Amino acid sequence: LLWLSTLSEHTRQLRAEPRCALLFMGAPEGPNPQTAPRVTLTGLAEPVPEAEIAALKSRWLARHPYAALYADFADFALWRIRPGGALLVGGFARAVRLRLGDLLPDPAAVVAIAAAEAGIVAHMNQDHADAVALIAERLLGQGPGPWRMVAVDVDGADLAEGERVCRLDFSAPIAGPEEARTELVRAAREARARAS
Repeated sequence: LLWLSTLSEHTRQLRAEPRCALLFMGAPEGPNPQTAPRVTLTGLAEPVPEAEIAALKSRWLARHPYAALYADFADFALWRIRPGGALLVGGFARAVRLRLGDLLPDPAAVVAIAAAEAGIVAHMNQDHADAVALIAERLLGQGPGPWRMVAVDVDGADLAEGERVCRLDFSAPIAGPEEARTELVRAAREARARAS
């Protein structure tokens, strides 16, 4: 998802030609930036249909709370990129094309987690706020604060405190709520072990 201003040059370009690419880059292993792992995602950009905006906007703002400042401006719109493929570069002269099936999660798992997300998030924040804070502080290296879970998906969970947001990656993609519970219990135990 992208939150784009209709006044921007890149939005005008995407309206004229929706083919696009996004580069995601990790930290290099040394001073040579060519050693950094990176993925170039290619796809088609499109405005999010009106019927989907409310749910996706809520999810976007949970992950990007600072965006609330301009989220309701008339010239901003939510866009999505429909992935077509990717190129993974693991370092200098180490590249491989990724198939779409290797990039996208199982659609049934996405639906199952989306249906359970509100309950998982509410349960963690109401009944396990201490564990959420420990995960953020001890496992993810964040500073202290009233951390809360704001989202969960097949790959992990987002935790937030004010405008600070961090990501808990699961050990593997999950297929349903029980696996989410298993991953969160594992993370809480590991965080508690590091706290002692």
